[in-house]
Amino acid sequence: MTTHTPQAPLSDEELTALIDGLAGLPYGGEAVDQRTHALQTAWLAADAGADDELVVAAALHDIGRARPVRTEHPGLPHELAGAAFARRRLGERAAWVIAQHVPAKRYLVATDPAYRALLSPVSIASLKVQGGPMDEDEVAEFAAHPLAEEAVALRRWDDAAKDPDGPLLPMPALLAAHARCIAWGRD
Repeated sequence: MTTHTPQAPLSDEELTALIDGLAGLPYGGEAVDQRTHALQTAWLAADAGADDELVVAAALHDIGRARPVRTEHPGLPHELAGAAFARRRLGERAAWVIAQHVPAKRYLVATDPAYRALLSPVSIASLKVQGGPMDEDEVAEFAAHPLAEEAVALRRWDDAAKDPDGPLLPMPALLAAHARCIAWGRD
């Protein structure tokens, strides 16, 4: 599953601390905090039948906002800080989809006429800062990447994971998915 074994895989304790450290962190004016958003995104990925690596990436797609990751990668946008973290701790595939969850929004706005209507007001406002819809060349380049569909799926789960009463992936399930990713990377 992984495209390479991570240099320093996360321990269960580190993963739990990262996710729990998101509790209470505002999510840009949305109705959920960062922890709820992370575990709801992971639940949506698992519910859609995503493999373990994509479920873990879904949980950690905004990890660039976590204090330890921001400290390690100061000045980078959250998706790039998260990708740098994921590259070292999870693997290249997870890093790419995490890095691309913001461009995937720009891609979807440019290619799916109904998509923009699904965005929250906060997400519409951030779209402007993120560069607005992709142009034709950007769309072609993004779509040509072999993991583009996974980044788009992550984006859609991200957009849907803003329900304060929505389901969350339990931490034991996330830890089990992560453990299977590490085991696959060693095979």
